[in-house]
Amino acid sequence: MINLYQAQQSNLLRRYIIVGYRRFSNYWWTIIIFFGAAGFLLTGISSYQKFDLLPFITSKNIQFFPQGLVMCFYGLFGLIFSFFLAFTLFWNVGEGFNEFNKKDGIVRIFRWGFPGKNRRIDLFYFISDITAIKVEFKQGFNPRRTISLALKGKRSIPLTRIGQPLTLQEIEKQASELAKFLKVSLQET
Repeated sequence: MINLYQAQQSNLLRRYIIVGYRRFSNYWWTIIIFFGAAGFLLTGISSYQKFDLLPFITSKNIQFFPQGLVMCFYGLFGLIFSFFLAFTLFWNVGEGFNEFNKKDGIVRIFRWGFPGKNRRIDLFYFISDITAIKVEFKQGFNPRRTISLALKGKRSIPLTRIGQPLTLQEIEKQASELAKFLKVSLQET
């Protein structure tokens, strides 16, 4: 909870800051994909021109059709994908907060999305509509550990971020604190 969430707490208000897309691993993969794709594209172009654009790769052994053409395609696709990742980092998609306000009796879930008319995702729920705090544990190759709000009408609103799963201690601590603060039951699924 300490490194993934920054919590502002008081007796009537709790706010959990959610880290968005701006994490070290996302910067790392954006840079790696960009340089890899640029290398593929330049190698494909070099095979077409019969001139080495990259001094450390000799393209004389690569025929333009089909190897060079495929390398150009992969390079172009990789560059487009790396630009998408870079814009996602720039816009910080997924950043936001979960606010639990006992004074006003509302829960506010706010996230930044992609640009457009729905860039601001701002959801409000009444605390009186919350029936429980649900904790989900799935082990295996792709573990999932999530905390969600169980609302009347059997709706469930996730509160934790997508990506690296929280540790069991962090999930248990945050879920129990939240259930105690909201005075609702804690359910495990």
